[in-house]
Amino acid sequence: MHVSLSKHHGLGNDFLVYDMAQGDQSNWPQLAQQWCERSTGVGADGLLLLTIVDNTKLGMSLYNADGSIAEMSGNGIRCLVQAAHFTLKGVAGTVYDVLTDAGSREAVVTSEWDNDTIHISVDMGFVEDMAEPQNWASLQCDPLRPVRHVSLGNPHSVVGVEEVAAIDLLQLGSLVPHINLEVIEQGPEANAITMRVHERGAGITRACGTGACAAADAALVWGLVPRSVEHVVVHMDGGDARVQISDDRRATLIGPTVFIASITVHA
Repeated sequence: MHVSLSKHHGLGNDFLVYDMAQGDQSNWPQLAQQWCERSTGVGADGLLLLTIVDNTKLGMSLYNADGSIAEMSGNGIRCLVQAAHFTLKGVAGTVYDVLTDAGSREAVVTSEWDNDTIHISVDMGFVEDMAEPQNWASLQCDPLRPVRHVSLGNPHSVVGVEEVAAIDLLQLGSLVPHINLEVIEQGPEANAITMRVHERGAGITRACGTGACAAADAALVWGLVPRSVEHVVVHMDGGDARVQISDDRRATLIGPTVFIASITVHA
């Protein structure tokens, strides 16, 4: 049996989108591993299952590249919305209500740059504090180093460092594979931070949307960025996202999404 996928990326964080109108499959974890494998499959950080309820209501499920389930993804939801937007022949300004495993999220197509790139703003919900994750002590962080453990529907631990490029993120991330681990440094601009991420179920990725929101929240709490800024610019290996954090810690993520290709695969 052959089915169609579309491939998209948000700042280098790439996803395959499967439209559930083609039919449900019983082995999603296995298919996610098969299709996301970069050597023998199509290659991606995750597999998104898209359900189109009507012209503005969508459903989203996400399987990481290792076949595990993720509750939410800021770059992933933008990729899913782009796939639906193309299918529905939507226009700039369309507001989509997306039901995820972390709850309902509102996504607005703010602009269309060209045939393959659109800009999307996503209401990411509230940044909420959470308990220190299991095995955190194994990282042996300096007790004076700033650390925050938060949730945006999925778990994040943000660590402030002097230079993100100097951190052995692969080694540290392997000690806490059950969470998303972000390391951040101040600047280089006054309204910006620089971030690297090791994602649960995918390893080191070029960008992470929920991670950018967690990092922006931490940067504001720690005073790395003044609270007077309109948005926090988060520099990541794959590009820049903009994050707004309200006084009650509601996050909005703004960034581009790029369509890469349509692909036919064996299911």
